[in-house]
Amino acid sequence: MNCNRTITATALSKQSATHILKTLNGQATTTAARPAFILLQSRCSPPQRQFSTSRPALMKELFPPPDTPNIKTTEAAWQHPIYSYEQMESIKVAHRKARTVSDHVALSIMRTVRFGMDLVTGYKHDKAVANGTKDPKEAKSTSSMTERKWMIRFIFLETVAGVPGMVAGMLRHLHSLRRMKRDNGWIETCLEESYNERMHLLTFLQVAQPGWFMRLVVLGAQGVFFNTFFISYLISPRTAHRFVGYLEEEAVMTYTRVLQDIDAGKLPKFAQMQAPEIAVKYWNMPEGQRTMRDAILYIRADEAKHREVNHTLGNLDQKNDPNPYAAKFEDESRPHPVKDIKYHKATGWEREEAL
Repeated sequence: MNCNRTITATALSKQSATHILKTLNGQATTTAARPAFILLQSRCSPPQRQFSTSRPALMKELFPPPDTPNIKTTEAAWQHPIYSYEQMESIKVAHRKARTVSDHVALSIMRTVRFGMDLVTGYKHDKAVANGTKDPKEAKSTSSMTERKWMIRFIFLETVAGVPGMVAGMLRHLHSLRRMKRDNGWIETCLEESYNERMHLLTFLQVAQPGWFMRLVVLGAQGVFFNTFFISYLISPRTAHRFVGYLEEEAVMTYTRVLQDIDAGKLPKFAQMQAPEIAVKYWNMPEGQRTMRDAILYIRADEAKHREVNHTLGNLDQKNDPNPYAAKFEDESRPHPVKDIKYHKATGWEREEAL
């Protein structure tokens, strides 16, 4: 990475030079040192972290290559399916209506969690914009989100989103061991979902680095959410999957909104930013489609897939039905649950459709 941080004596006044030295030595004002995301003004060739709370003098590569003579790199545990640009652009905001008591419980819990997330990340949005019934350019200024605010939300959201799949996979793994029976393919799909959410987080961490306050908030939120979801999944796996399905609906709405803001010219930094290298490799992003907008397009498609998968799993017999996303069908040409978004069904497949 080629970075130009050269400061000449003729380019700075004495006052400016003093201010820069104070900043590098950690003596900046409270406003400049607050634990949020601060735009880096360095002229660096992409990809680069555009926001950070760390002092410039202490910045370092987040994911350095392994210091091992015989190992060049480590490959992804699960290769990501290929999405076409048309498939990703066709993703829409959708909501599955609550039909049972379990669904209503899951929806109520999701709304409570959503309120907490919005409060912590300072998120506001105009639902009419996300639903496509209102022009983003006409949205009220009170609901606008800056690049910094979006990054705070993205990172917090992904640290939480990676928990359910891991908990579900772990509990099903232990359940299979205790019962000494096969799991019918559920474990792999749950773990793959958590892995995918973690890749979203690693992508955003290449753009932004959270400060100590946000790290503390994430630590507390993860502890509470992990244990709560753990107990919930033990009590009712069906309700837990429905809850995740509703949570992913909100994630799709969030990423749809940020894409609309980018297209409306409200987020110029995102519009000009290149996707991090980790994103290019993970999604096999083609040449000419490697901007931050393209990366967010892939992430939204992933969230839409998680929305479909969890609503589908919530429709199945939790103990006996096989996982259709890990199954091979008699007629592969007929629309059915698949790992990619070829036969995408936003509100999930009903049991009779999936099996």
